[in-house]
Amino acid sequence: MSRQKTVYVCDYCGQDSLRWVGKCPSCGRWNTMKEMHVHVEKPQSPAVRMAELAAGNGGEGAGRRRPVPLSDIDAAQEPRVDMGDGELNRVLGGGLVPGSLVLLGGEPGIGKSTLVLQTVLRQGGRRVLYVSGEESARQIKLRAERLAPRAVGEGSMLVFTETSLEQIYGQIAETRPDLVVIDSIQTISTEGVESAPGSLSQIRECAASLLRYAKSGGVSILLIGHITKDGSLAGPKVLEHIVDTVLQFEGDQHYMYRILRSVKNRFGSTSELGIYEMRHDGLRQVSNPSELLLSDNREGLSGVAIASAIEGARPFLIETQALVSTAAYGTAQRSPVGFDAKRLNMLLAILEKRVGFKLAQKDVFLNIAGGLRVTDPALDLSVMAAVLSSNVDTPIDTGVAMAGEVGLSGEIRPVSRIEQRIGEAQRLGFSRILVPGHNVGGMDMGKYTIEIVPVRRVAEAVRELFG
Repeated sequence: MSRQKTVYVCDYCGQDSLRWVGKCPSCGRWNTMKEMHVHVEKPQSPAVRMAELAAGNGGEGAGRRRPVPLSDIDAAQEPRVDMGDGELNRVLGGGLVPGSLVLLGGEPGIGKSTLVLQTVLRQGGRRVLYVSGEESARQIKLRAERLAPRAVGEGSMLVFTETSLEQIYGQIAETRPDLVVIDSIQTISTEGVESAPGSLSQIRECAASLLRYAKSGGVSILLIGHITKDGSLAGPKVLEHIVDTVLQFEGDQHYMYRILRSVKNRFGSTSELGIYEMRHDGLRQVSNPSELLLSDNREGLSGVAIASAIEGARPFLIETQALVSTAAYGTAQRSPVGFDAKRLNMLLAILEKRVGFKLAQKDVFLNIAGGLRVTDPALDLSVMAAVLSSNVDTPIDTGVAMAGEVGLSGEIRPVSRIEQRIGEAQRLGFSRILVPGHNVGGMDMGKYTIEIVPVRRVAEAVRELFG
């Protein structure tokens, strides 16, 4: 016998509580506890349960599941479905796994629906059911004609505008698609939950129901989700715990580049990323981001340094721009774009303490060109070089790239996959690259045509760059 129970769940971290509290006891955020109604089974006394088991009456489903030796479990690789998009296949871990539940999140207008629609239009003979709770069928048709006009006439994609989960299940049973797309999960509601669409209860129940259907029917389901004001997925922990894969589609709407990251992936690595370029006819895959992220007019410009970075498994060169000026209002500003603000403050403190450059009374503005946000610690050396270049108004040679993490003592720490970083700089025609001295030990430097300059301290790097 089941009964309804009211709990309060934090829509940021998923912590639940029997009563409402203003501040979440787990993550410490205010006003995030949302009311949710759940059905719980009345617990059976241990004595009665043990008596049933002793009599061989374990209830429905008893005896069907038994422990299996680890050696007897089949560990074959999961089959993959080619999505017709190299960047998306890479982020998914090689393709879409049949029977998986994938969540794609991003800001409004960033291109989530465009990415999904142009991908499913390439599926060819696979039957796709596109469920839209936000747009009309006519709007989807107009977008499809703009993205892939040739694929519109093939008729392999079915469009269904509905927000009821029960109606969606009815159409899935009737059409038997290979892939189901739901745009978006926040608009879907089920009759079993008495709350408005988009609430935490509706999102949780609908996502759990879709997961059960995907696993039992072997149908892949792709969900599109919105994000909250602070940049996280609406109901993030609730959805992240349920789905198999969480993809984040991010970028600045004022720039043409978009990045697809894997936040969670049960069937692959979370270190991969895909890069796209937004155009009038849809999203174009960027197979060589280095050539697009580097400008050709760096000659004679101060405050510009080239870093050899790695995001996921892909090395690429990015342009680090800095501007140092006298503080106009007494208190110096530190304004980074695409870089962590606390790390910038740490690097500026290292420059002042270990190298002797006084920047306490100067404004420092930092920008990662292209609208990207990079977390690779190997950017430290290029950030410091760009700041010094702008401070002394001396340009860095355009043929120089660099990679290195900077420690608090002013030492340049080794970075991972240095050979890939060097190879990318050599491929793009750079003549020199500054790398940590500890990375060159045992390296065959004769196979490179680029000059490799090992540096162990920030002061050594400064002498190499500015003499």
